[in-house]
Amino acid sequence: MFYTYILYSVTLDRYYIGYTSGTVASRLAKHLAGKAGFTSKAKDWKIVYVEAFDTKQAAILREKEIKKWHSTKMIVLSIRQPFFADH
Repeated sequence: MFYTYILYSVTLDRYYIGYTSGTVASRLAKHLAGKAGFTSKAKDWKIVYVEAFDTKQAAILREKEIKKWHSTKMIVLSIRQPFFADH
């Protein structure tokens, strides 16, 4: 299973969109322990949305689709849907 996920940091008031082939919880732990990269700027990231996919390609396409929005409003509308969506 592959996952596209959205994290949110209150400190930065920013969202982070990513995908993983592992569990989203373990990926979050890596973000929180990171020493470099965008997510290293805060230590209060929370999982706010997850979608599951059967293929890596589908998860990556969804990640790219969300990133293309360039809109916090669209992300917020998306995460108001059920927390975990299967595809």
